[in-house]
Amino acid sequence: MAGSVAAETDSMRFNMTAGVTDVSQRVYDLHMTILYICVAIGIAVFGVMFWSILHHRKSKGAVAASFHESTKVEILWTLIPFVILILMAIPATQTLLAMEDTTDSDITIQITGSQWKWHYRYFDEDVDFYSLLATSPAQIANERDKRDNYLLEVDRPLVLPVGKKVRFLITSQDVIHSWWVPAFAVKKDANPGFINEAWTRIDEPGVYRGQCAELCGKDHGFMPIVVIAKPQDEYQQWLQATKTAQRVAFEEEQRLLAMEMSMDELMALGEQVYGTRCAMCHQGNGQGIPGAFPALAGQGVAIDPARKLEHVSVVVHGRSGTAMQAFGPQLSLKELAAVITYERNAWGNNTGDTVQAAEVQAVMDGKSL
Repeated sequence: MAGSVAAETDSMRFNMTAGVTDVSQRVYDLHMTILYICVAIGIAVFGVMFWSILHHRKSKGAVAASFHESTKVEILWTLIPFVILILMAIPATQTLLAMEDTTDSDITIQITGSQWKWHYRYFDEDVDFYSLLATSPAQIANERDKRDNYLLEVDRPLVLPVGKKVRFLITSQDVIHSWWVPAFAVKKDANPGFINEAWTRIDEPGVYRGQCAELCGKDHGFMPIVVIAKPQDEYQQWLQATKTAQRVAFEEEQRLLAMEMSMDELMALGEQVYGTRCAMCHQGNGQGIPGAFPALAGQGVAIDPARKLEHVSVVVHGRSGTAMQAFGPQLSLKELAAVITYERNAWGNNTGDTVQAAEVQAVMDGKSL
């Protein structure tokens, strides 16, 4: 019963939340202060207005006064709002200055937005990764029941320690995005070619969710933000485990350069990668979106045996002047080889070509095979 009441109470909230940081609490307090001032002004203004209407109506014999101007009244209606605005500006300025103070940070993280994902890089640590929507295409297409955090779940969340000042350097790879986590009172635009700063210090462990808050293209609604705040010891364990995993992954990639994966293995992995990284634009059936994203099924570099390396280059380096991103920095050699192989053999393309990790690495290095 208590859970039901709590859920009902939470669903009936119309006010902004207080958040889980000192700054978010200050923003909430400022919001409430301004709200109370506005409510008091509204009560005073409408109270005088309705009182005047009631007590100076024609039926009571009231006669309108005849005057053109009053210096005293003009001074009052200029001075009173000015004083009110000054009283509102003092706490607002203090809060804004606190929000912009990124000095003396314990951790610095670079956040890069791109269509339609986030890239996180931990300064002074050998850790970086992309964070993508984890909601399955089947849920989006209403083929499966939607989960509680529909469109608000990612494959790799940003992990932060509790009680540490974290400085964010926010930028963009393509268009304007906006990194927004309401619980932290952090909302900062990610502009290509510029770096904006923000910071937070999380007081409570937990999972906090946000979204891109700037219209950035057709899949703007599909780039959520998930932050997991951990106690310091758990954060250090995660950091060390992530470092080890990324080092092992790099060593595995180097080992792959001397190996060849089978067609079946490439196609199975390639289908998974295509579904999470490519299907949003080129569609699950490879037909693309006419006028926006080209088809891969039955046409172009995906079916031309003589253009296999060009196909690899497009996936690895992207295509300038188009929405085609460079997936070289985003995927492993194994994933790149698999998804290109899949594109060349799915939907009836059937080129019979396989792409191996060594071929992808050669294109990355600017070599031709």
